[in-house]
Amino acid sequence: MRKLLILLLTATVVVVSSCSQKVPDTLVLVKGGTFMNTKSKYYGKGVIIPDFYIGKYEVTQKEWIAVMGNNPSKFKGNNLPVETVSWYDCAEYCNKRSLKEGLKLYYNIDKKKDPNNTNAIDTIKWTVTTNEEANGYRLPTTVEWEYAAGGGQLSKSYTYSGSNNVDEVAWYWKNSGDKYITGYWKWPVLEKNNNKTKVVGSKKPNELGLYDMSGNVREWCWDWHEPTGADDLQGRIWKGGGWIGADFCCASSFQANYEASGKAPDQGFRVCRGK
Repeated sequence: MRKLLILLLTATVVVVSSCSQKVPDTLVLVKGGTFMNTKSKYYGKGVIIPDFYIGKYEVTQKEWIAVMGNNPSKFKGNNLPVETVSWYDCAEYCNKRSLKEGLKLYYNIDKKKDPNNTNAIDTIKWTVTTNEEANGYRLPTTVEWEYAAGGGQLSKSYTYSGSNNVDEVAWYWKNSGDKYITGYWKWPVLEKNNNKTKVVGSKKPNELGLYDMSGNVREWCWDWHEPTGADDLQGRIWKGGGWIGADFCCASSFQANYEASGKAPDQGFRVCRGK
């Protein structure tokens, strides 16, 4: 009887553990390998990406509220991407979501000032390190993001994530308002046109079934951008373009950076997990 009870308890623990670590259907498994997209700067460089999971969509406001209990977004809607979030906010979200789903935290967040952060505009400067063996949520690295956006092993070498036609896959400054804008970028024109974020997954997906990796909101990545000159500031890299930005920002190979404490109504993210 005692042996039977022990076996039942063990089985229960295994079932509970496996359920708590079940991969949500909002994550897509990206099979690893070398870059197949010929438009990537990593193509032919021998960069090898391990398997990983990445969000099918940008993190929505509904998902953010469920974990964080607030909504910082300018444009409100459950299925709109969360925006106006800093890089630090996203790291906290990843850890809190990991806790909620019974996963091991990927980030160690020390709210003391990081002495290696040289960006004078960054008002937070937390020290954030990683637990590489952890199975919790995290931000994608720059190379993971570009590999996934470029179609992974199924890549057709598109310029944008899923197409060579930016309007098929991206929400950007010309098409994210009441009507399609022509001419030159002018902020008053965008305001009058009611440009804003759109419901995630409204455009065509890429080869891996990932949506909005070109446009809608810019997406935070893990990596630092290190200054290359006196006028260049250290920051965290973002990729993917956004509703306010130009079409060239929507190219999978494009990247820029922002101080990690920065927030904007076109700044969001998607999550990753190890396999």
